[in-house]
Amino acid sequence: MRKVRQRMQMVFQDPFGSLNPRKSAGEAIAEPIIVHGLARPHEARDRVTDLLHKVGLTPDMATRLPHEFSGGQRQRIAIARALALSPRLIVADEAVSSLDVSVKARVINLLMRLQAELDLAFLFISHDIAVVERVSHRIAVMYLGEIVEIGPRAAIIENPHHPYTRRLMAAVPSADPSRRSLRRNVSTEEPLSSVRPLDYAPPRRLYKEVSPGHLVQVFAA
Repeated sequence: MRKVRQRMQMVFQDPFGSLNPRKSAGEAIAEPIIVHGLARPHEARDRVTDLLHKVGLTPDMATRLPHEFSGGQRQRIAIARALALSPRLIVADEAVSSLDVSVKARVINLLMRLQAELDLAFLFISHDIAVVERVSHRIAVMYLGEIVEIGPRAAIIENPHHPYTRRLMAAVPSADPSRRSLRRNVSTEEPLSSVRPLDYAPPRRLYKEVSPGHLVQVFAA
């Protein structure tokens, strides 16, 4: 599994919690390189310098501890650490949800630039529809742990079919003052419980294609 893990890395929601407070930024970034035997410690330092440049930080920051950085800078360190093993896939789990709006935008732009430069694939998990629309090529909508709708970004955003997807779209606030008085028909119903009994057997799921590559879940009779 070591080779598999090199190709898949994570960026977590809380950048402070995902970094060891006793290790400097440089040590955090170099650790996976050394653990996987990809370089010796002195060689790893050169790789750390390159990675810091890639995420918009300076090499002198390598000696600082996590508490000496802002939230956005810590998330950049976490991204640099994820890039240390040259992965093909990065799972970004709510990677910008804890950041201020302006910082969030800069980190998203960084991720998109890295994707283009390094030919990376991102599995980006988020509840923020605006962020999802900005970063995604394809969108999968999950409800109670199941994918209920999946397809190209434009198809999901502009033509949602599943009731839960429509509820998500209706709940997005509009910045247009002329639309403030419009009724958005946002449902106030409580979602179903995701707790299942031990003997629960999920029903067979079927999907219908409503447009090319746009699939919506239906239940088998």
